[in-house]
Amino acid sequence: MSEKLHKVLADAGLGSRRQIERWISEGRVTVDDRKAKVGDRVLRGVAVKVDGRPVAIRCETQAPRVLVYHKPSGEICTRQDPQQRPTVFRHLPTLPTGRWICVGRLDLNTSGLLLFTNRGELADRLMHPRTGIEREYLVRITPPLTGQQKSRLKRGVDLDGQPARVDRLDELRQGSGRNRWYRMVLTEGRYREIRRLCKSVGVTVSRLVRVRYGTVQLPRDQRPGVWRELDKGAIDRLVAVTQRGSDQPPA
Repeated sequence: MSEKLHKVLADAGLGSRRQIERWISEGRVTVDDRKAKVGDRVLRGVAVKVDGRPVAIRCETQAPRVLVYHKPSGEICTRQDPQQRPTVFRHLPTLPTGRWICVGRLDLNTSGLLLFTNRGELADRLMHPRTGIEREYLVRITPPLTGQQKSRLKRGVDLDGQPARVDRLDELRQGSGRNRWYRMVLTEGRYREIRRLCKSVGVTVSRLVRVRYGTVQLPRDQRPGVWRELDKGAIDRLVAVTQRGSDQPPA
């Protein structure tokens, strides 16, 4: 049976479905030496190339693998950087086929939990807004939030013409002087969203750490720059979250 080309390439671990659809639109993908079109379906065994390089399309589907990585600040979430800055991919183990796909991104100065998977379809589901998967952060803010600012963040503010809000906000009462720590939970992952939310109410984020993504918590003993692989049970719980479209905090 035929399958959609972007799904086949995502299953091969080349990237997320949205990434691959963009590559197809840009003319970077060929099938039997003809430029592919978005929506094309292919049979297993056809000659598929990306940027002129052959891609092995296997009949069997790769078992999903998921890595938990503790990103230090100062690393970027791209594979290559013209400025030669360190990237999060330099520490990851080598896959026999395909490649690791980063589930969302953290900016240069943000540290904490990053997930990587070898399955493009799973990466898409983990990042898609409709699943409403929670992202939990520890946030150090200067100056401390007032009651009115907290209400605005939870009620919602306008970011680039679209509403955005913090779903849960707890003050941790740590820090001193003008610094204060908070726990914030969001169910979407827009670019620099927490920093922009806080700026919109007149405060500055001086430190930002992601500690949870869906059912996966960053282990307290996992050092920055170190990865760990989830076992099958943890992966099954994570996959179940994407199928429910909602998540529960880990026990």
